[in-house]
Amino acid sequence: LARTVMAERKPEEMKFDADPTRDTAGRQKLRSWLNKSLRVSMTDGRTLIGVFLCTDRDKNVILGSCQEYIHDPDSTSREDPRVLGLAMVPGHHILKIEIDDITSDQVM
Repeated sequence: LARTVMAERKPEEMKFDADPTRDTAGRQKLRSWLNKSLRVSMTDGRTLIGVFLCTDRDKNVILGSCQEYIHDPDSTSREDPRVLGLAMVPGHHILKIEIDDITSDQVM
């Protein structure tokens, strides 16, 4: 599976625009990721895979049809994922976000 790394930055490196009406490049990129399958790596080692529905100023992410993997889903050991459904992922627990799409060749 081809995965595109979308965000792998430290929280202190992320800056937010105070004007919510301004359509910045970052906001346009976020809109392009809506309804795409994302793979979110968390600080506790879990990986969540689900459909990107929204985010907020605190970098929290909402995933729909979400599944949780305790170990890397690409590892040789097969484990059944835990079905979470709709999940809110706290921004301070996110290490990395990738598009989980086998047809995506675009680097973000």
